[in-house]
Amino acid sequence: MPIVTVVAKLIANRDSVEAVKSELIKMIEPTRQEDGCIAYRLHQDNDDPSVFVFYETWQDHTCLVQHTQSRHYQAYVAVVGNLMSDKTVHKMTEIV
Repeated sequence: MPIVTVVAKLIANRDSVEAVKSELIKMIEPTRQEDGCIAYRLHQDNDDPSVFVFYETWQDHTCLVQHTQSRHYQAYVAVVGNLMSDKTVHKMTEIV
C-alpha cells in the first residue's frame, strides 16, 4: 500500500482555542510512537489562532485507521468534539 499523507484543518471555537490547543499537543508524542507514523506535525495559524493544521504521514492506510482507534485519539475526540466549529480532513496519496 502507498504512503498516506493527511492534512487536517481544525477550527476551534473562539472561546476554546487554548483548551483545543492543549488537547492537540497531548496527541503528538503518543501518536509519533505509533507503528507506521512517519511524521505528525501540528501547526497554528499566525493570523487566526483558532485554526490548527496537522500534517501527517503514515506508512499506509491501515496504520492511519489504527491511529483513529487508539486510546489517545479517542480521548481527544471525546474532549474537543464540542469545542470546535469545523474540521476538514484530507487523506492523500503522493502522485509525483
